[in-house]
Amino acid sequence: MSPEEIRVLYEYNAWANRRSMSAAAALTPEEFTKPMGSSFSSVRDTLAHIFAAEWIWLERFQGRSPSCLPDTTQYPDIKSLGERWGEFEPRLLNFVRGLTQNDLDRVLEYNTLKFGVYSNPLWQSMQHVVNHGTYHRGQVTSLLRQLGAQPTLTDLMHFYRERSVAANA
Repeated sequence: MSPEEIRVLYEYNAWANRRSMSAAAALTPEEFTKPMGSSFSSVRDTLAHIFAAEWIWLERFQGRSPSCLPDTTQYPDIKSLGERWGEFEPRLLNFVRGLTQNDLDRVLEYNTLKFGVYSNPLWQSMQHVVNHGTYHRGQVTSLLRQLGAQPTLTDLMHFYRERSVAANA
């Protein structure tokens, strides 16, 4: 995995997160936090989990291993989660933009929340973060449909197509 490939994946990830948040913004506060019986109770909890995972992984990438994730209940509405994510996203993207091949190839050792200490090349953990977000954004799409809201396209191919059109405009 090259630095450019990681940068594109993280640009995609940010694009897809913003689209999912925009789609969820159509929900009422009650719908946003309504227990739905998914992996995470609600649209809010699922989106907050994606954010929290990105946060904890950036901490790990930078040599820290927090012992817990942020509390999702601190985001009572889409606005509060969006503001926090909006503050965080540039930190993550700036980290990604500064990576070299040596950085990506270095072995990252970190403590997980439940499974002990692991180590693997940084690029593998970074690839995992994007894949993890994709998985949970798919759940958000299902939850939005169940709530009668209009989901949005977050497929990687749609990101590529949108970038291609913008580059040719």
